Amino acid sequence: MIYLDNAATGGQKPASVIGAVTAALRQCANPGRSGHRLSLACAERVLACRELLSDLFGGYGYERVVFTRSCTEALNIALLGILQRGDHVVTTCLEHNSVLRPLEALRRAGLIEYDVAPLENGRLEPRTVASLVRENTRLCAVTTASNVTGETPDLKAVRALLPERVLLVADGAQGGGHIPIDMKGTGIDALALAGHKGLFAMQGAAALLFSERMEPRPLLFGGTGSESHRLGMPDFYPDRLESGTLSYPAVCSLFEGAILVKAHRSESAGRLFELTAAFHALLPSLGKYRAYFSPNPCGIAAFAHETLPSEELAGILSERFDIAVRGGLHCAPLVHRALGTFPDGLVRASFSPDQSMREVNALALALKSISATCS
Repeated sequence: MIYLDNAATGGQKPASVIGAVTAALRQCANPGRSGHRLSLACAERVLACRELLSDLFGGYGYERVVFTRSCTEALNIALLGILQRGDHVVTTCLEHNSVLRPLEALRRAGLIEYDVAPLENGRLEPRTVASLVRENTRLCAVTTASNVTGETPDLKAVRALLPERVLLVADGAQGGGHIPIDMKGTGIDALALAGHKGLFAMQGAAALLFSERMEPRPLLFGGTGSESHRLGMPDFYPDRLESGTLSYPAVCSLFEGAILVKAHRSESAGRLFELTAAFHALLPSLGKYRAYFSPNPCGIAAFAHETLPSEELAGILSERFDIAVRGGLHCAPLVHRALGTFPDGLVRASFSPDQSMREVNALALALKSISATCS
């Protein structure tokens, strides 16, 4: 199979990540729960991963790195754990349902209101985002990279136009690992990460990094291994937000993946830009296709055929050519409304840094063959 669905989940994990997970499964204990040697060794690796992520993303210290099961969970903590009755939120049409659905749930409960920044000339303009701020705006939620178009909004420009009191929450599901993200330098207050995409980790490995300006309430309650004499949750982070046993294999995979990203991010981003640029250049010659992306460092290439529905085209690529892509709305309905591709959606091919022109050419040949049979 030619796997071009890396924006959904990374299809091929590096050997070091696989080795770290295997080692963790062979011998591990519950980190932070017991005082014996193996438990302490696992706790040290967990701490090392917190420190590495904080360093890699310009964060606010290891204690403000919380491990979660998914980027969705991290975003829910950042939104549901901060927002209160009467708050207003600014977000954008590029956002994933991991942002939109928590906000909509709060709106339907009568707790908050939110506004969505539209695209202008096909792009998200920082001034448009800032123009929606009200007196009661509590936070602004903006993606680091669209999972449909690959666009990487200028978060530093957004932050510069926001009032200082407004918190900036960033969805790093697609941008994390692919593009440089400096939380302190940019002014990001919360960054949610999906380990299983650009960070090369396994599924179930994710994190939330947040600043001292944020004091999220816990959404999950239970054992933390600390202050067990109290029936209330600990007052300090990360324990306040980490109830239950951490997935030690997931943390180990995230640690090894982050090491690779730190060493090779620039090289990987350059390769993905080259691959998406090459495919973008080829697409007009393949038949009745239209591109909905520009060359980008996240490896995302979304397109549509003039007559074939996106999910049907994705099915043909899978069944006839053994090429894995994704069709549909990609859990991001508002960007498709903005692009005029709702409700059918788009086909999204997403490359990985270990791929080459071989995969680009294979996809191009398949699309040309499909277009020829449809004409």
